[in-house]
Amino acid sequence: MTGNADNSPARSNRLTNALVVSLLLGILAGYACHELAPTPEMAKTIAGYFSIATDVFLRMIKMIIAPLVFATIVSGITSLGSEGGAVGRIAARSMGWFVSASLVSLGLGMIFANLFAPGRGLQLPLPNADAANTLQTAGFNLKDFITHVFPTSIAQAMSTNEILQILVFAVFFGLALSRLRTSHARTIAASIDELVHVMLQITNFVMKFAPLGVFAAIAAVITTQGLGVLVTYGKFIATFYFSLAVLWSVLVLVGLLALGRPVLHLIGLLRQPMLLAFSTASSEAAYPKMIEQLTKFGVSERISGFVLPLGYSFNLDGSMMYQAFAALFIAQAYGIELSFTQQLVMLLVMMVTSKGIAGVPRAGLVVVAATLPMFNLPVGGMLLVMGIDQFLDMGRTMTNVIGNGIATAAVATWEDERGLIEEPSVETATPAVAVAGAAGG
Repeated sequence: MTGNADNSPARSNRLTNALVVSLLLGILAGYACHELAPTPEMAKTIAGYFSIATDVFLRMIKMIIAPLVFATIVSGITSLGSEGGAVGRIAARSMGWFVSASLVSLGLGMIFANLFAPGRGLQLPLPNADAANTLQTAGFNLKDFITHVFPTSIAQAMSTNEILQILVFAVFFGLALSRLRTSHARTIAASIDELVHVMLQITNFVMKFAPLGVFAAIAAVITTQGLGVLVTYGKFIATFYFSLAVLWSVLVLVGLLALGRPVLHLIGLLRQPMLLAFSTASSEAAYPKMIEQLTKFGVSERISGFVLPLGYSFNLDGSMMYQAFAALFIAQAYGIELSFTQQLVMLLVMMVTSKGIAGVPRAGLVVVAATLPMFNLPVGGMLLVMGIDQFLDMGRTMTNVIGNGIATAAVATWEDERGLIEEPSVETATPAVAVAGAAGG
């Protein structure tokens, strides 16, 4: 079996085109509403109606995340059988990649923030100590993070989509299940494998609403803030996205070294989850589609089901760059000079505090706000970037998708768990692709 009509390249292109059109229409609709709204309050009201569609779409995505993460991780571990060492090896290789990518991302953010200095010349007065700041930063430290990793209740972890906690429980569950040799254990393992396919089919249903969700998300932002926000912070946005483009090039180059020419095909397959992540500024929205596209690339489900959730907590390349960029932008805006040593220490602090932030609302902002006081930078400076954070979040979230996609494919290659698929065709289709086709695209 090589797939079905629903999984055809033509249908895949139709969805991609629909997402692009929805993005453009959202900008136009948002601009029109912003111009026609008589008052800012009315604009917010209109945006609230747009947000209904976005909220519904993201809720449908979130209802998929917990069972899909649990099922794919457990299925991946049980498929390894009694190879306990294989799990440790895969985890070690994944973490090695994640830490290296994080350091590169932070380093590039520091270099370009100093090179372009987007905040220099603003000469802003220091804000009052009681400047409004709505971010929750209390208790955001390494001790609390480590203890928070381990769930007190798997039901609570699933209800709140705590991906890292679900991952920890799923690892224990998968290891325990793989140790048992009874017929009941094999039945449970087979049922979980089927659950993966069921969740992929549900994902197929939910993705039909993606263009509507993208349209509404963009329209809501433009309705309230208008296109002027892009002009006001034009230099900051332009230099940040240029820096992201350099990071993308570095990631693709490393991917070329690890995967060879097929990395270009992988980037093509990741177009849809990248566009979803960019449009909705939500990593969760892209997760189900990433699993599916990596399967099409030939990555075994047990690798993608284990490495990808791990990457969602530890491999946020775009968010890393943003944290370095935003902190230095704030320092420049207030004329505060940071030495090279101070900047280096700041990067290391962000390296630690950013791990596992995928489930934290406005995670990048939270990490920056938690780090600023350590270096005598005004937390009130976060108000400078809050207004455009939605646009910055789009780019950094899409970068997270690129980084995690390449990392997962690289680990699969090192583990000999990837089919040699260069271009989609009937002749080169593998069982993994057949499974994705049966599950729906």
